[in-house]
Amino acid sequence: MTKIVHCIRHGQSTFNAHYAEHGEDPGHIDARLTELGLRQVAERAPELRPNPYELIVTSPLTRAIQTTMGLFGDHPARPAILVECLHREHLESSCDVGSAVSHLSREFPHLSFDHLDEVWWHNEGEINERGFVYEPAHVFEERVERFRGWLAERPETMIAVVGHGTFFSRLTGRFLANCEVATLEL
Repeated sequence: MTKIVHCIRHGQSTFNAHYAEHGEDPGHIDARLTELGLRQVAERAPELRPNPYELIVTSPLTRAIQTTMGLFGDHPARPAILVECLHREHLESSCDVGSAVSHLSREFPHLSFDHLDEVWWHNEGEINERGFVYEPAHVFEERVERFRGWLAERPETMIAVVGHGTFFSRLTGRFLANCEVATLEL
């Protein structure tokens, strides 16, 4: 049986808006959605409502959680929402440094973070001049393949994954715009 996975990139973040205008990393740790990002989510939600999702998988980055709740918080199928860090963004910018589990648990008390380490983003290696540890390309590529395998092993046949541009470009073969959906068949 074919498994359908809808890969949905988060709405516009404060980092995305600043980078598009200025071409530089603004230093926004765990960037949140902008007003435009929230509108993008609200506009996308109705088209996803008819899908009988069995599971929603969201990255623990705040912009992805905000997108997930906007798209699926009141979805008629009432799918389970699982926070999973395997498909977090490739850590190469400030916005890809996450918030600690203790912080996320307070901000999103309706979601479970118990299975994640307090620091769940890439943090092994030397801290760079911008204050974080860059994730090596080979580590990132291996993580993309682990996530593909993880999805293939899931029992559900209709899954939505809310995540990030660079990660989805490796997983699906194309770069998604904010709040764009790509279908992956496994």
